[in-house]
Amino acid sequence: MKISATFLSSSNVPADLKKLNETDVDYIHVDVMDGKFVPNKTMPFREMKNIYKYTDKRLDVHLMVDDPGKYIPLYAELNTEYITFHVEIMEHIEECLELIKSYGIKCGLALKPSTPVKSLVPYLPLLDLILVMSVEPGKGGQPFITSSSQKIDEVRALLDSYHSKAVINVDGGINNETKDECQKCDILTSGSYIINSESFQQRIDSLR
Repeated sequence: MKISATFLSSSNVPADLKKLNETDVDYIHVDVMDGKFVPNKTMPFREMKNIYKYTDKRLDVHLMVDDPGKYIPLYAELNTEYITFHVEIMEHIEECLELIKSYGIKCGLALKPSTPVKSLVPYLPLLDLILVMSVEPGKGGQPFITSSSQKIDEVRALLDSYHSKAVINVDGGINNETKDECQKCDILTSGSYIINSESFQQRIDSLR
């Protein structure tokens, strides 16, 4: 199992990024919120672009924004492996996926807990990753929604039926207990469970 660590609930981002950089975590999960698609807002790109000063880990960027096309060229400048945005934006989805690919970066679509899995079907040939939100997007520290395990199974069945090689990432309320609900995913994204602990590496090990 690959692990992506989010610093959304961090009270000292530079220090926590440095500590994460000393672990064997696979990715740093970068949450980007515009205050429109979700109520909260994250730090602006002029601050986020300095992330390279604190970590050389590959980035897994999650755009919780109304207009991904505005953010994709910015985050493509960083050490980014994946850029994911939400299928719920409804417009210009294919265009944005192609834009991500034009930078040589892997692209993904995220699903809110209430969004049906079938909404992914038109875009499957383009996708490298599906992000299953196991909480409502926009805030760290929420409990895992138990029905998410069924959704993960649905996404896996869909990918198999279309012979898609896209990976499944699960984000929200992930800890050493809820990970057992996510057996069919490839990447677990965890925030407060790792960040609010004494030993980041110990917590990462417990998720693998």
